[in-house]
Amino acid sequence: MGREIDTTDRRIIALLQMDGRMSNVDIARSVGVAEATVRKRIDRLLKEGIVRVVGVPAVDRLGLEVETIIMLKVDLSQVQHIGEQLAAMEEVRSVKYATGEYDVIVEAVFPSDEQLLGFLTRRMARIEGVYATATSHVLKNIKESCDWLLPRQGPPLVLVVDDDPDFVEATRIVLESAGYEVTSAANGEQGLRAMYRDRPDLVILDVMMNGVLDGLDASFRMRAERGVSKTPILMVSSIASSDYAAMFPTDEYVPVENFLSKPVGPDQLLAEVKRLLP
Repeated sequence: MGREIDTTDRRIIALLQMDGRMSNVDIARSVGVAEATVRKRIDRLLKEGIVRVVGVPAVDRLGLEVETIIMLKVDLSQVQHIGEQLAAMEEVRSVKYATGEYDVIVEAVFPSDEQLLGFLTRRMARIEGVYATATSHVLKNIKESCDWLLPRQGPPLVLVVDDDPDFVEATRIVLESAGYEVTSAANGEQGLRAMYRDRPDLVILDVMMNGVLDGLDASFRMRAERGVSKTPILMVSSIASSDYAAMFPTDEYVPVENFLSKPVGPDQLLAEVKRLLP
C-alpha cells in the first residue's frame, strides 16, 4: 500500500513541479506554513522516495527533433537483460516492461531519421532475444509526464482570486455551504501559483487587483499554462461600472467562460458555479 500524503505535501510537490529551484521560504509563503515545516517535509519526501527534484531537458531545443516510441516483442526469459541493455543506450529516455502485445516499450530521441534508422538496424537488431519491433514517431507532445499533477481528492475546489477580503469571505461562505471547498489568492500572480499548487476545478477571477487589468492579464496566462489551461474561469468584477470600463475589451476574445458584474447575489453566483461544475 502506498504512503499517504496530506494537503500540505501535495501543495509543496505541485510548487516544486512548477519550479524545482523554488526556495523553501517562497514555498512556505505560498502554502502558508513555516519555512522549517517546508524543509522537514521536503527532506522526508526525498528520503522516502516520494519525489525527486531533477532537471528535465527540453530535447526539441537541443536538436533532438525525432522523438520515437519503440515497442518490442522479446523472449521473456531474457526480458530483464534486454531492458538493461536498452536502458544503457544514451538515446533512450525510458524503458518500461509491459503486458499485452508488446513486452517492452522504449522512448528514444534522435537528431534525425537517419540516426533512428541506424539505431534500429545496427544496434537494436544486435540484441539477442528481440523478435519484432514497431516504431511510432511522436508528432507533438500535449502533456509530458513531468506535467502530471497528483490527483486531488475531496469535493470540487474553487479558487477565488480577488483583493477584496469581504468578497472572498462572502464567496467562501456561499460556496462552502453548498459543499464546495474554497481557496483564495489576492492577485493574478498569486492566483497562478495557487492554480499549480491546488489544481482547482474552477477559478473565480476579479479584474482590478494589482493593476486595472491584472485579472485579464492573469486569465491569458492561465490559458497558456500547460496542466491548468483547461480550468474554467468565471470572471467577476466591478470594472464595467467603474471609471476604467473603457479599458476592458468588450469586442475582443477574453479567455473566460463567463463574466458577471459586481455586486453578485449569492443565488446568481452559486447557480453559475453549478453550471460550470456540473
